[in-house]
Amino acid sequence: MELFNEFLNKIENDLHREIFKEVLSWILTKFPVLEPSIRWNQPMFTHHGTYIIGFSMAKNHFAVGPERKAIIKFSNEIKEAGLSQTKHLFKIEWSRTVPYDLLERIIKYNIEDKHDCVTFWREEAK
Repeated sequence: MELFNEFLNKIENDLHREIFKEVLSWILTKFPVLEPSIRWNQPMFTHHGTYIIGFSMAKNHFAVGPERKAIIKFSNEIKEAGLSQTKHLFKIEWSRTVPYDLLERIIKYNIEDKHDCVTFWREEAK
């Protein structure tokens, strides 16, 4: 978790910082096989050198970027959870409960789907 301290300290809103710290801690505990890092000024997690999930911050939400293929696969679940999405990410408003069950399914999917992947990113899904 120490790896993320500098990033977390830049989140000005105390509540937002605590929420996001909890998300990162949850991932580190639930998925100890993942390698945490900061790349492009964003916290992310990889597995055997391939990207699994990453995050970015905004005033009213934090964004979850699991790659396009995972967004396509989980699009209905993301909508059902009441979350907005784009082609490459979905947003969790700070005022909402973090949908850990959905995050878990997405992370597990990416780990399994990319088990033979030898590149950082997947080929773009059509």
